[in-house]
Amino acid sequence: MKAMSVLQSLRGIMHDRRPREFVMPKTLTAPSGATPIGLRPCTLDDEDELQALRWRNRAWLSPWDSDDPLGGPGLTFNQWVCDLRRREREGSGALFVIVEHGRIVGQVSLGAITYGAMRSGLAGYWVDEAVAGRGIAPLAVAMLADWAFDCPDGPRLHRIEIAIIPDNYRSRRVAQKLGAIDEGLRRQYMHVNGRWRDHESYVLFAQDRPAGGLAAALAAHGQVPRVAA
Repeated sequence: MKAMSVLQSLRGIMHDRRPREFVMPKTLTAPSGATPIGLRPCTLDDEDELQALRWRNRAWLSPWDSDDPLGGPGLTFNQWVCDLRRREREGSGALFVIVEHGRIVGQVSLGAITYGAMRSGLAGYWVDEAVAGRGIAPLAVAMLADWAFDCPDGPRLHRIEIAIIPDNYRSRRVAQKLGAIDEGLRRQYMHVNGRWRDHESYVLFAQDRPAGGLAAALAAHGQVPRVAA
């Protein structure tokens, strides 16, 4: 039998199937019985509302904001949205604004998307302090995950990671409500607020979800039942 080369063995991990791996939906709607939120792609028209929301929440969000350790140049809003469109075309990332009653109340995103043999991504999220504690963040992540796992035009992932700074107890509660599996500590995993920070790794797997998906389970029970080990 011909021996497999190292490059051949890596093909399943590194290979991209096609230039575009998913199609962004116009909107994702919460299931019946859940808080009536929607997820939609961010557009240039959102600049004023989104910038004002971030400014009002600067003290609330700044302890958890990731940044570039090499101090790369900042982006204008137009450049940032153009970068979002590029990542969508490449299939490498997806970002949605969270909308409730017609106004933006946060963001949820999927980045570091890997295809081939891994089919994984990293979820991120934040919400307006004024709506914190109402279950909007876990619902938004659940809706994002259901799309990323199931939608025929989505990335069809196997695994979604949620990385949490250990003292961010609110974010940890989001992962717990989703029934995410705690995989332990990742040392100096991400550069946040000016320094490398350890993160706890929580993971959602496509095959572990309850029938009907994560968002429906949240709407029915307030949290997703944990899968037996």
